Amino acid sequence: MELRQLRYFVSVVDEGGFTRAAARLHLAQPGLSSQIRQLERELGQPLLDRSGRTVTPTEVGRAVLPHARAALAAVDAVRQTVDACTGLLRGRVALGLVSGATGHAFDIAAFLADFHDDHPSVEVALTEDTTERMTAALLSGELDLAVLGLGAEAPGPGVAFRTVLDVPLAAAVAPGDPLLGRRGRTTVPLAALRDRPLICLPRGTGVRAALEHGCARAGFRPRVAFEAAAPRVLAQLAARGLGVAVLPVGEEGPGPGLRTLRIVRPGVRARVAVAWRAAGPSGPAARVFLDRLRAALPEPPGGPAVTGGAPGRRSRTDRPANGKEPSGQGRS
Repeated sequence: MELRQLRYFVSVVDEGGFTRAAARLHLAQPGLSSQIRQLERELGQPLLDRSGRTVTPTEVGRAVLPHARAALAAVDAVRQTVDACTGLLRGRVALGLVSGATGHAFDIAAFLADFHDDHPSVEVALTEDTTERMTAALLSGELDLAVLGLGAEAPGPGVAFRTVLDVPLAAAVAPGDPLLGRRGRTTVPLAALRDRPLICLPRGTGVRAALEHGCARAGFRPRVAFEAAAPRVLAQLAARGLGVAVLPVGEEGPGPGLRTLRIVRPGVRARVAVAWRAAGPSGPAARVFLDRLRAALPEPPGGPAVTGGAPGRRSRTDRPANGKEPSGQGRS
């Protein structure tokens, strides 16, 4: 039995199949399958059920899985101990990003490039998904950190977060749109969007959640005609007269050929937050990544960052979703 075979087995279980596991491991799928079958022959029992659309562990595989994870964790701990003695940081950071989350708040690409320059032995895996699925992935340990869109509700218990963007939403329309009304108008009541085709970010983003919550408060469901993951595309669609784009208010404006009206009565706000498990990331690479990310983020709403007993810097908006500190950790 070889350590790499255990790593391959765990990867196939985590990814739910050989194709995705092979891509994650940068291996050819036939070679991966061959290694798993060799491990199964050595153990004398099948570890994976290949009969369904997704590959799942057998009863024996489920019994073996925690021991395989423990063996891999022990080897990683040996490497981390040696790296700590030599000052080298290595490991893997899994980062999630919600669509359209950082367009007005933070240049994530520049941050990742700078982090890689300083820590070239750290692998950063970046994925894009919905807020709901990324929150679940944080709790399960599949993600170390995530940039989430927040609606009316905070993430669930067990997730700490720091709000990095909290801005009103605006309706962006082409010149001559009836919403503009009289000259000099700068706001529009949310109810005026009731029967208009809207252009918005997909479900699972903070902007969409805020829009749907606001419309529910106003007594109607939004009529979303077009969805796009990039705010720039929303603005382009609105500029062609295809509907009203719902966008966060930004310093750079919505784009050429558009007029914006801040949504009022009720006002609707978009919030973006960096989130992580309340107990903190498990690996040293992820902990260093989180500390550096919080230091680089724009000043959070609600005041300057404060230092305290937790590692790194915490702000007044660095808090668990249930409002309580993790066990054994003092309040900053």
